Amino acid sequence: MKEKLKQMMLDAETKMLALGSLQEAEEMRVKLLGKKGELTEILRSMKDLAPEERKILGQAANEARNTIETALNEKMEFFRSKQKEMELAKETIDVTEPGVPSELGHKHLLNSVIDEITEIFRSMGFSVAEGPEVETVFNNFDALNADENHPARDMTDTFYITEDVLLRTQTSPVQVRTLKSSKPPIKVISPGRVFRCDTPDATHSPMFHQIEGLVVDEDITMADLKGVLDSVAKQMFGPETRTKFRPHHFPFTEPSAEMDVSCFKCGGKGCNVCKGSGWIEILGCGMVHPAVLKVGGVDTEKYTGFAFGLGAERIAMLKYGVDDIRLMYENDIRFVKQFR
Repeated sequence: MKEKLKQMMLDAETKMLALGSLQEAEEMRVKLLGKKGELTEILRSMKDLAPEERKILGQAANEARNTIETALNEKMEFFRSKQKEMELAKETIDVTEPGVPSELGHKHLLNSVIDEITEIFRSMGFSVAEGPEVETVFNNFDALNADENHPARDMTDTFYITEDVLLRTQTSPVQVRTLKSSKPPIKVISPGRVFRCDTPDATHSPMFHQIEGLVVDEDITMADLKGVLDSVAKQMFGPETRTKFRPHHFPFTEPSAEMDVSCFKCGGKGCNVCKGSGWIEILGCGMVHPAVLKVGGVDTEKYTGFAFGLGAERIAMLKYGVDDIRLMYENDIRFVKQFR
């Protein structure tokens, strides 16, 4: 066995000098030191030796293993280094060649519209308030004076998580949270996502964006509401824009109204955008109902307020001629690139 071990070492030295690649070095390592390698076979045959001979031969075998492993590792490292040098030599870079320009991204149409509207209100002294998208039934309906049998409470209209928790159907619950946490004077807007059980089509989506507004102070009247929203419309659609308020009904405002703007495409003459009427409805508004103010602990003898809410998608579609709301959510880069 000693002779076998000695002969194996001599053969290994000779073969190592002839190695020409990393693959050959790996094959030699497996042949000599692998599970079925020559050294392993010698070690397996030691079981028939006397204890003293086994000890001496075992030490010699371990020394042989260490010697072969060290030599092979050096060879393999040499081949790896050579291989890397060859690869680097092939990978030449022409620094004089023009680079490929990177295209800068830009805001999505919807984000741009929300930011534009937000900045208009900021310039008028409004601050921005936020609230959770998962709301309580109380904040979403009860505190906003919605009757128990109001159609919006139906499961066909609202996404309920539990009996008392839902995905908010409007950003109006931020009104309630603001009234509870702040004292008048209050002047805030609250942009955010809302959710309703609508079947997606050209003008409906189960998720869309609203921008709610709330003003509470002494001596606030409908004239203040009309003045603020008329100014906002002129900043959004142009100074020649006219506004019209029509009576309506919302449970959380009294009196309530819907606001129309003169068609910005035809100037009020009548076209396909305004359906020949010359006017386009863009938002709902009204004086905050005293019952809503009382939920927030506001003294209704001293303070009054107004509120309004508009849909960001509707404004974007009207202003930029988008005929299908679904285009805003499909991530089609061809659509997005049109609104740089």
